[in-house]
Amino acid sequence: MTTPPPVPLTDRRPRKGRSLGARLWRNPMARIGMIISAVVVLAAIFGPLLAAYDPVAIKLADRFQGPSRIHLMGADHLGRDIFTRVLYGARISLQVGIVSVALGTLIGLILGALAGYVGGRADTVIMAVMDAIYAFPAILLALVLVAVFKPGLATVMTAIAIVRIPIFARTVRASVLAEREKEYVAASRSVGQREVLLLAKHILPNIMAPLIVVTTTYFATAIVVEASLSFLGLGVPPPAASWGTMLNDGRKFMESAPHTVIFPGIAISLTVLGFNLLGDGLRDVLDPRLKNLL
Repeated sequence: MTTPPPVPLTDRRPRKGRSLGARLWRNPMARIGMIISAVVVLAAIFGPLLAAYDPVAIKLADRFQGPSRIHLMGADHLGRDIFTRVLYGARISLQVGIVSVALGTLIGLILGALAGYVGGRADTVIMAVMDAIYAFPAILLALVLVAVFKPGLATVMTAIAIVRIPIFARTVRASVLAEREKEYVAASRSVGQREVLLLAKHILPNIMAPLIVVTTTYFATAIVVEASLSFLGLGVPPPAASWGTMLNDGRKFMESAPHTVIFPGIAISLTVLGFNLLGDGLRDVLDPRLKNLL
């Protein structure tokens, strides 16, 4: 009986593309999303270094100037540099997205884990509240919350977080319900593992994949809701350089100075597209089962 030839050293190397980043990069649409998202993040971080003007400085002599070497994206009705305001608007949008999604994810994670693991009356009460919140259209509920409290950045982030809590809670609950019936959970109980530690150390780490996918997907939605609230005058108050506020300011001059709304609109569209493509790529890599659920 002949022995098989040894495997060449070149064949023993790990196959490329096994890491999450490499698998995402191999996905063409996810690659585009990663590039766009990276550009937006870098613009938000290094915006003050790239901007040549103060985002709130008024210079009436430059009002309605079109794109030029002096103002790359033109100037608005008060002579403020649109390119500078778009850069600073990226900071506001990312701040709203990060804080609101993180807050909604944290609360949804706690409520969903409690409902899915404890079950019984706790599950019934928690999910009834989540269903009641989820029954309202997201933008309508956000409008009500912002109208009740004082409009501002903190109110906008809190309102968006509350609107998205049911999504995260439902995702976590469904994943916990599936995980708690697996053999490793029964084995942990058999050796005397405390329920709280079992949930925190074993179950929750195994449900992170769908939660990450949902979080990334609704990050883009948070940016759209913030822009919508600012456009309606219930979001970030002027003169802050919010993309929604810029659209609201420029809509009166769409015919005479279309650049005042074109560039903020492009910024919103590209940012939302980038994070949506990134979320779709994460879904395909981490949990393809969510393809028909999101």
